[in-house]
Amino acid sequence: MKLGVFTTLLSNIPLEDSLKYFKSLGIEMVEIGCGGYPGNAHANPEELLADEGKLQAFKDLINKYGLQISALSCHGNPVHPDKAVAQKFDKAIKDTILLAEKLGIHQINTFSGCPGDCEESKHPNWVVCPWPDDFTEILEWQWEEKLIPYWKETVAFAKMHGVDKIALELHPGFCVYNTDSLMKLRNAVGPEIGANFDPSHLIWQGMDPVACIKEMGDAIFHFHAKDTKIDKYNTAVNGVLDTKSYGDVLKRSWVFRTVGYGNDYSYWKDMISALRTIGYDYAISIEHEDSLMSQNEGLSKAVSFLKEVLVTESTGEAWWF
Repeated sequence: MKLGVFTTLLSNIPLEDSLKYFKSLGIEMVEIGCGGYPGNAHANPEELLADEGKLQAFKDLINKYGLQISALSCHGNPVHPDKAVAQKFDKAIKDTILLAEKLGIHQINTFSGCPGDCEESKHPNWVVCPWPDDFTEILEWQWEEKLIPYWKETVAFAKMHGVDKIALELHPGFCVYNTDSLMKLRNAVGPEIGANFDPSHLIWQGMDPVACIKEMGDAIFHFHAKDTKIDKYNTAVNGVLDTKSYGDVLKRSWVFRTVGYGNDYSYWKDMISALRTIGYDYAISIEHEDSLMSQNEGLSKAVSFLKEVLVTESTGEAWWF
């Protein structure tokens, strides 16, 4: 496993300054935002695809600091009911695939997306219960008419350009948000669909990341290191479906935290060990979204914590029996 970071953390400073800083912390891999919600401050696919000189300079800069790109990320909603919005996200995904081809990278990270409830919808409709029956009908329409067709077409496009892994972050608000919905889409579309496994979104839903890792197995393509702290008192009053601002830490039922500040070493060691048992040996990419810590403190503490729990060496032969 290699220690990585999602570089959008430092979108406010130039890529070279970011890489230099990451390298100083001992980070080995970088996940770079190329559009959609993460933005493209560090890699604009349109510019890099249109100018071989800029593309080469980008490659040289990554190599200068001895870093490896774990994935290009373009999280968005390509099945948004507003067709102009959907087209914008779809373009970001397709451009990211084309850039990945140029860079020799075989995977991208994104969201599954969420449609509306009919062709005339203006906003996404995330269905979270089966009754009244309207919701089940909406869900079936979303999957059969929008989600599955879109990802079949996009996977075919990706394969034409050498990208054979599309890692979807399991995120509430989108159709793929838990183990079952990920595997449903993977079974419908193909093995090119997998997970960008981010435990922070699973923890507050009441899921056990270790159990999810074992269930998903080789469908895990990438891993986000981000933690969640559940406030047991606020949750006892309001449950976990919380729409308060992420900045309202005092009143929320849960908040994102730097790894180690939501759950302890034992919890994270169990997760890393579970990844090892399924054969995952790739990026552990820090995504820092802790509203209680600065960019530097949140990242540096995460790096220090993860260095204690990552398994980085091959076991070799079993010497103990």
